[in-house]
Amino acid sequence: MTLFPIVEYWWFYLGFTLFVLLMLAVDLGVFHRKVHAVSIREAARWSAVWIGLSLTFNLLLYQYASGTFGPEVGKNVALQFLAGYVVEYTLSVDNMFVFVVIFSFFAVPANLQHRVLFYGILGALVFRGIFIALGSVLLSYHAIVVVFGALLILTGVRMVWFDGSQASPDKNPLVRLTRRLVPVTEEFHGKHFFIRRNGVLHATPLFLALMAIEMSDIVFAIDSVPAIFALTKEPLIVFTSNVFAILGLRSLYFVLAAAVAKFSLLRFGLAGVLVFIGLKMVWLNPAYGGHFPIGWSLAIIGTLVGGSIFASLVLASREKIDQSQQSSVDS
Repeated sequence: MTLFPIVEYWWFYLGFTLFVLLMLAVDLGVFHRKVHAVSIREAARWSAVWIGLSLTFNLLLYQYASGTFGPEVGKNVALQFLAGYVVEYTLSVDNMFVFVVIFSFFAVPANLQHRVLFYGILGALVFRGIFIALGSVLLSYHAIVVVFGALLILTGVRMVWFDGSQASPDKNPLVRLTRRLVPVTEEFHGKHFFIRRNGVLHATPLFLALMAIEMSDIVFAIDSVPAIFALTKEPLIVFTSNVFAILGLRSLYFVLAAAVAKFSLLRFGLAGVLVFIGLKMVWLNPAYGGHFPIGWSLAIIGTLVGGSIFASLVLASREKIDQSQQSSVDS
């Protein structure tokens, strides 16, 4: 049983989807109608807008749930949304490393990167909807929950030794399939994903970059969707927290792209998050009567991510000091 069954709340899902499409239309059709390189200041403003919308939605959800089901349920619903949003948003930072590699590999000009990410987000929303619908059915079986929990633990352990930034976009299955199905131009053609030459349709490198982005999100969703289901069993909370986190993903990229190399220890924190959530699914939730306290989950996740970011900055600062001292000695 769920608090927000789709049969009764279909109108909410429809209204929320229309709202998201409207916001995306305003984003691309008004604020980014002209192709341009997104500055850090502009990206920071949009990040603040998306985070503000997410927190406003959480407040409204809390008020509605409190009025309908009682204050205690409302508080728990709001904490579940916040936990899901934080997990999705922080895990998305790991995807930033992949985006940097993809754009560098295909030499995507700065003024075209927003366009690629915009359409990549549209595809991500579709895939997330599919994964969430499947997850709400499959994860109702305890054996499936244990399997996904074990996979999250293995993924977290693997992340400690495997650096995603070392992956080659040219080996991406969707990129390889695209090259087989349609000829690809050597050069970019403005904002176009496809052009015609002598009546023959050609893909541009911009489309290959888009395919690599889409594939990375599919792989990412396999981990992130079960992770959020470990925090809440409500499909509505999973769906909305996922969507809000994804909508802020583009702005987050442009804010962090220049500084992403400084977070050298972040993947260890994210690996810890995946291992913790896997343990929740396999052991902690059953041990606590079906649900590990959501407040504790938020505290553990925040400590792991925040601690790894702080440690990364400290390490980067020490390396800079050491380099400065070494340069003084050499001179």
